[in-house]
Amino acid sequence: MNAHETTLRLAAVLFAIAAICPVTPAAAQASGPANTLPGTPDTRQATPGGETGVKPGEEGAKSVWERANLFGDLGGMRTSLAERGISFGLSEASEVFGNATGGVKRGVIYEGVTQFSVGLDTEKLFGLEGGTFNVSGYQIHGRGLSLNNLGNNLSTVSSLEAPRGTLLFELWYEQVFLNKKLAIRVGQLGADQEFMISQYGNLFLNHTFGWSSLPSANLPSGGPIYPLATPGIRIRAALREDLALLLGVFNGDPAGPGLGVPQDRDPSGTAFRTHDGVFAIAEAQFALNQGEQATGLPGAYKVGALYNSQNFADQRRSATGLSLADPAGLASVGRNRRGNWSAYAVMDQMVFREAGTKDQGIGVFARVMGAPGDRNLINFYVDGGVTYKGLVPGRDSDTAGLGVAVARIGDTAAQLDADTRFAAGGSYPIRRHETVLELTYQAQIAPWWQVQPSAQYVFNLNGGVPNPKNPTKRLGDAAVFGLRTNVTF
Repeated sequence: MNAHETTLRLAAVLFAIAAICPVTPAAAQASGPANTLPGTPDTRQATPGGETGVKPGEEGAKSVWERANLFGDLGGMRTSLAERGISFGLSEASEVFGNATGGVKRGVIYEGVTQFSVGLDTEKLFGLEGGTFNVSGYQIHGRGLSLNNLGNNLSTVSSLEAPRGTLLFELWYEQVFLNKKLAIRVGQLGADQEFMISQYGNLFLNHTFGWSSLPSANLPSGGPIYPLATPGIRIRAALREDLALLLGVFNGDPAGPGLGVPQDRDPSGTAFRTHDGVFAIAEAQFALNQGEQATGLPGAYKVGALYNSQNFADQRRSATGLSLADPAGLASVGRNRRGNWSAYAVMDQMVFREAGTKDQGIGVFARVMGAPGDRNLINFYVDGGVTYKGLVPGRDSDTAGLGVAVARIGDTAAQLDADTRFAAGGSYPIRRHETVLELTYQAQIAPWWQVQPSAQYVFNLNGGVPNPKNPTKRLGDAAVFGLRTNVTF
C-alpha cells in the first residue's frame, strides 16, 4: 500500500468518527498572552482540537439553532468521549467566486475544503500530565479563481484555494512544562497556525490577510502553510502573563526541489521531508489590557523575523539564467544568493467597545513586512483594515470588515522588466505592486453556521504583468465577488 492510499484510508476513518464527535480542547495550553481578542470573528479555518466553549452535557438541551455543532451531542456520546480525553472535529467550507472584470478570462468557480481533526489528552487517557496529540487533514475540492482566471496572482482571492486532493496536514505531540509556562510541540507542523497572524485580519477571505503574499511568493513552496505542513519543532515560552516568545524550526521546503508550484505539491502530505535546508521563525507577542482586571481597550502586538537557509536566484536573471542587459551572461550566470530573511510587525487593537458588551465594537489591524529585493519577488508588504462586530442592530455576532493589502515588487525584479523592455525595443510593462481591497460581512446564522459574502478589487495583477493577448499592455484589474458558507458538524 503506497503513502497516498494510506492517507485516503486514514481520511475515511477520520471522516466517519468526526461526524459524531466534538471539537473540544484536548489539553491545557501554555499560559501567556490571550489567543483571542474581544471582537474578533470566527477564524476562516477552525483550529484542530480548538476550543468551542461548550460545557459537557449542555448540547443535548439546546435546539438545532443554538448548538455549537450541527449534529449536537448525539445522546451524550460527544461528552463521554471528551471526558476520556478524545476530541474530534469536522467542518465544511464551500464557496463560489467569480471575476466580473480583469484577469486572463472571466468566469465563476466553486471550491471547498472539508477539514477533519483528532485530539488526544494524554492526562485523561493514561495519566501523562500536560500532553496533547493532534492530527488533522483536508479534503480539497473544486478549483481556484486566482489560478484559473487571474493568472495565479500574488494575493490569492481565497484562503481555501489549493490543489485538489485528500491529504494529511498536521501531526504533532505537544508537552507543557513549568506550570504551563513552556510548551514544546514536535511533529509535522504548519507555521501559519501560530506565526505572523492578525486576529482581526482573520475575518477576510483573501489569502494574503492570513499568511501574507510576501512569504507566500518568496519562500520555497510558500513556506510550511496550508495545505502542506512539514516536520519541525515549535517552542512557546510565557515570560509573563502579557508576554510570550515563539520559536519554530522547520524543514526548508515542504514540497521539495522542483515542486515549488502549487499544482505540483506532494498530493498526500505524507512525504515528511527533512533534508531541504532549514526554515526558522521567531516571534515575540505582547498583550495589552487583557485579563479580567484590565480596564482599557485590549490589543495584541507582535514582532518577528524568519530565515531560510536555501539558495535563492537573483531576481534580475531571466528564465534562461541570463540578464538581458548582459547577453553574454558574464555577470549573472551562477549568481545564487545564499539564505533569505524577512522581518515583520503585527498590530491588533480594539478602539471602541459598545457599552454593556464584552466583544462588540471596532477593531483595527496593521501588518508590515520587509525582505531583501535582490533574491525576492516582493521586498515590502503592508496590510491593514477595520472590523466591526455587532454593526447591525440585532445581529450581535455578525462582523463587517474593510481591508487593504499592498505587495511591492522589488527593484531588482522590476529591473528585469526594464531589461526585457530594452531588449525588445518596444513597450513592455514594468511590475510595481499588487494591491487588493476587500469588503466583507460574516453573518452568524447559528453557532455552527456562518455565511460570508466578499467583494474584492485587485489592482495590477502579479504586479502588472503583460496581458498574454496583448503583451504591450498589463493584465486588467480584477473585480471579484464571492460567497462562502462554513458548517461545523
